[in-house]
Amino acid sequence: SNIENVFPIVTEARDRAVERVKSAVERGEELCGFEVDDAARSYIRSKGFGDNFIHRTGHSIGEEVHGTGANMDNLETHDQRRILPCTCFSVEPGIYLPEFGVRSEVNMLTTPSEAWVTGRVQKELVRI
Repeated sequence: SNIENVFPIVTEARDRAVERVKSAVERGEELCGFEVDDAARSYIRSKGFGDNFIHRTGHSIGEEVHGTGANMDNLETHDQRRILPCTCFSVEPGIYLPEFGVRSEVNMLTTPSEAWVTGRVQKELVRI
């Protein structure tokens, strides 16, 4: 595997988790942190990299970075807490191989009726 193959898998996993949140909030569906993790993790697993995604998909963000709300986690814990309106959290799946690792992070904000990514979404690989 090389970075050009792995990067699109990570960004698709990120986008699937984001879409899972958006659609649930728009429909008024209750959504738990572990379900957001599952949206990203199941895609990475389907591409053969399940053992290389070694952390939760995301965490609650509060005034001091990590907040007290639901984490997007079905690996470290099975977080059954609901994603609540007016909260912020990260979505940051990754694949880590011996040669390199790729992670793509966005932050999301929710209201009672919608959810969105708070900044720009990286679509292409940037070499530094």
